[in-house]
Amino acid sequence: MFDADTCLAHTLHGFRDHLRDLGVAAPGATDIWRGYMTTGTHEQVHGDKREVAQIKIDGDTRKFVLRHHDGAETESVLLPMTGKTGRPRLTLCVSSQVGCAMGCTFCATGTMGRTRNLTTAEILAQWHHATHSVHAQVTNIVFMGMGEPMDNFDNVLHAIRVLTDGAGPAIGARHIGVSTVGHVEGIDRLTDAMAAGGLRSLRLAVSINSPNDDVRSELMPITKRWSLDDVADALRRWIDAGGRPVLLEWVLIPGVTDDPAYAQELGDRFGDIPCRVNVIPFNPIDSQPWTSPDQHTIDTFMAAVAQAGLHVHRRATLGRKAAGACGQLVTASVRKTRTRQAT
Repeated sequence: MFDADTCLAHTLHGFRDHLRDLGVAAPGATDIWRGYMTTGTHEQVHGDKREVAQIKIDGDTRKFVLRHHDGAETESVLLPMTGKTGRPRLTLCVSSQVGCAMGCTFCATGTMGRTRNLTTAEILAQWHHATHSVHAQVTNIVFMGMGEPMDNFDNVLHAIRVLTDGAGPAIGARHIGVSTVGHVEGIDRLTDAMAAGGLRSLRLAVSINSPNDDVRSELMPITKRWSLDDVADALRRWIDAGGRPVLLEWVLIPGVTDDPAYAQELGDRFGDIPCRVNVIPFNPIDSQPWTSPDQHTIDTFMAAVAQAGLHVHRRATLGRKAAGACGQLVTASVRKTRTRQAT
């Protein structure tokens, strides 16, 4: 019998090599791995003992809590969307860490701090349970859940390779997106991996939220390590290496990031980079008094971005009532633990 994580942590080729290194004769390795990945079970694989601890529903959006072997919990969100061609798709927003160390002030996950990185198997377990426990037909994956993916680079990259394995999950790289707060070292490493082949279609998103370092550093502490100029240069390297146009994410916070004058600054800094600005109306969190922007504020800012010469799009607000919208992911058990530690 094989452990579930042995399957989840490997591509098919890696699973074969792993068994060979263990000296295990497994002529049926392909059937074992493919069977567990595609059907959710196999007679020679111990079932995954992780538990879907909770499911919250907001319309067609579903958020589920996955409890891992050590009791740590992560949140993942299933987001129904419609593609440009009008075809429906179901995007799974996965977590890469328990908590997050980046400390962005507009994000509830940042209030948790980082407990630990997720292993490749724990990242894949979110897809596996979404597919085989929640019975969702996942078409797209975005690393936009709890944690900074570039802060757990090796496990995230290997998870992407497993997800794209045609014998198993078979999710094409063009249907996978990685979102970062502007971790330049990670962007450069992802650029190298993308350019090396097999991941040319991978999508990259970067949280910007301010056109200058002064304002951005108040929202995103990572600005003190890598400036917006550093981020822009990294994105140019991504494009020069053959990467797809970048998604610039902008959380629109009333009275903080909604000044139309910011749009021209944004255009001046990023206008030479193939990109699209994704405006994300702020989703309220317990740690901040900010409210969501009204429609007039959203329209005014988006018009200013378009006037500055940038492609702009509004991200649909999904899962807010289930606390599953962008920036709202935080597990209650971890928050309680940290509260007890602070007292």
